[in-house]
Amino acid sequence: MLRLAAASLAGTAIEFYDFFVYGTAAALVLGPLFFPTFSPLAGTLAAFGTFGVGFVARPLGSVLFGHIGDRRGRRPVLVASLLLTGASTVAVGCLPSYGTIGVAAPVLLLVLRFLQGLGLGGEWGGAVLLTAEHAPPGRRALWSSFPQIGPAVGFLLANGVMLALSATLSDTQFAQWGWRVPFWAAGALALSGLWLRSSLLETPRFLELDDHARVPIAEVARHHWRLVLLTAGALAIGYAVFYAVTTWSLAYGTERLGVSRTVMLVCIMAAVVVKGSLTPVMALLGDRYGRRPLCLAGCTASALWMFPMVALLATGEPLLMFLGFTGALIAFIAMFSVIAAYLPELYEPRVRCTGAAVGYNLGGVLGGALTPIVATELAEHGGRVPWAVGTYLTAIALLSLGCFALLPETRPVPVAAAEPAAG
Repeated sequence: MLRLAAASLAGTAIEFYDFFVYGTAAALVLGPLFFPTFSPLAGTLAAFGTFGVGFVARPLGSVLFGHIGDRRGRRPVLVASLLLTGASTVAVGCLPSYGTIGVAAPVLLLVLRFLQGLGLGGEWGGAVLLTAEHAPPGRRALWSSFPQIGPAVGFLLANGVMLALSATLSDTQFAQWGWRVPFWAAGALALSGLWLRSSLLETPRFLELDDHARVPIAEVARHHWRLVLLTAGALAIGYAVFYAVTTWSLAYGTERLGVSRTVMLVCIMAAVVVKGSLTPVMALLGDRYGRRPLCLAGCTASALWMFPMVALLATGEPLLMFLGFTGALIAFIAMFSVIAAYLPELYEPRVRCTGAAVGYNLGGVLGGALTPIVATELAEHGGRVPWAVGTYLTAIALLSLGCFALLPETRPVPVAAAEPAAG
């Protein structure tokens, strides 16, 4: 289990590195480079629009790779999705800017971002099922949380490279070529991930199946559509919180508050370290007390913390911004630490790879794709404290809370508790 969990963590870390490095670049430099005819605000919105395309592609990737995972096995998904995401990310780093090839530059950027999202949409389902379907029932949330640590590691890698470049290069050097380096590094990371995954075994649960769904997405749409919609709505707040902290706040802090790139990146990265460290702790609580209670608690905490978070961000003070980000990400990980066990348990094995991944990634469209765009627009028309952004995030939290309330508990009942005492 440790080897499987480590390989799963490494793979998701690499794929989310690819995804996050784009989000950071979108917040810092992609607007002026690929949309120079726009105003600064419109350029940022356009860059976040290409960022959002990756989320729109993720459910499509779930359908494509979920079909492979439910028909051919979980293992092939891990290799194919990693190749697609890695190649697309390297290509972004090689893409000429608008000043060199004109309108073709933003068009190609859009296409490559779409391919990135397509690959990541397949990665999550394969990675979590690799651990969830190998794990003992009483520790399924714990072992399945390892792929959920991957996004934190990927984010720290992506932003660590960006931070180093931002601190050592001038603004001109960073805009000319420095931003491309993290994208080029994705090639080496993808190769290392493929090597790690080359010896992984197929999951026993898949091997036990003797009746595979002919068209998994059709079966999910016919028999599990309500579950897909509920899980998508439930997960929307997690995505909204994470990308409000890691993407929108980075642009807001540097452009509106005048905080340096370095300070903003350090504050956000420190909060992500706390979030990553607490992931297995929260997962253990999910194994002990259930998946649904943790998700309800995380949603409630998110709803209560969004206004304090934007108020602390608006101060521009590093320690206070860190506190705001950390509170938000702790609420986030209370939910997402157990999601890798919760979602697969909600679906029957024959359509599990498709159903769990589609629900997960539709939540990304609802919460992740729109949040940087909507929050940027709302903050532009408010005062120094973006209360409208807090209202928007709180509304999503309440929507997700209602969806989680309608979902059942899935934690396996211990044998000793399930059987009546003798005599």
